[in-house]
Amino acid sequence: MGRILIIAEHDGSTLNSSTSKCVSCATGIENDGIDIVVFATSGAAIATQAAGLAGVAKVLHVDNAANAKPLAAVIAPQVVAIAEPYSHILGPSTTFGKDLMPRVAALLGVGQVSDIMAVLGPYTFQRPVYAGEAIVTVEASADRKLVGTVRSASYKSAASGGSAAVEAISVEASLPTHSRYGELKAAASDRPDLQTASRVICGGRALGSKENFDMVFKLADKIGAAVGATRAAVDAGYVSNETQVGQTGKIIAPELYIAFGISGAIQHVTGIKDAGTIVAVNKDAEAPIFEIADIGLVADLFTVIPELESKLG
Repeated sequence: MGRILIIAEHDGSTLNSSTSKCVSCATGIENDGIDIVVFATSGAAIATQAAGLAGVAKVLHVDNAANAKPLAAVIAPQVVAIAEPYSHILGPSTTFGKDLMPRVAALLGVGQVSDIMAVLGPYTFQRPVYAGEAIVTVEASADRKLVGTVRSASYKSAASGGSAAVEAISVEASLPTHSRYGELKAAASDRPDLQTASRVICGGRALGSKENFDMVFKLADKIGAAVGATRAAVDAGYVSNETQVGQTGKIIAPELYIAFGISGAIQHVTGIKDAGTIVAVNKDAEAPIFEIADIGLVADLFTVIPELESKLG
């Protein structure tokens, strides 16, 4: 057995739930302790949040002006600098983790196990392939460090109530200067975050226009849901690409997922198949999405959405 290190994802003030899900994955691996590291400028408050996760032994925070923005090229050498005591190094399979963890693996000279969805042994895991159509078992070498990303949609958040020790550390690492932070562009929204929301309403190309897609936003606001979209709807310009759900978008696992005008292409389905309850509304009775839906309604979305809104008041 060895110790496990988890790289925390955060926005500068709040720990992302993906970190908690990495902890849930790590607890399924035989270990001598699970540690979390927070790279920030003033990471004490974030570290305290991480320390409250059950199953965590220690939380390290590395405060450095270079960590003001989450640049993978800057964080990766720092991870490698503290990696020596750890047998496993895990990060979330989010945009952050997909950018960072391959760099860590490359600097350590090892391969990476991506999208871990089940732990079968200390070095044996299951992960999805072919857009989730098949699950493969991957066995990594036990004589080298394991670097992996955790498929957050496959795990529930770790319980709270932990009391891990928190320690500030300094890291000696040569940081690159070829990557610099430019700017972050994101649409401002008071709606729940798409990847962590318990309810998600998703629209497809059948909505027909950006103006019609507003129907989805209004209904989502009625029930406090996040809004998602298919790639076709994004490509058509109805919504921004940050709402895209699927193989090339976000992988989500809400308690309730409602699809309007979505046929159910495998590229989209792979992003929502872990949802608790899937509700589909489509006027095509042969739409593939009905094969995975828990509740299906063959009807015109332009009739159903206004009726739902009226019922909700």
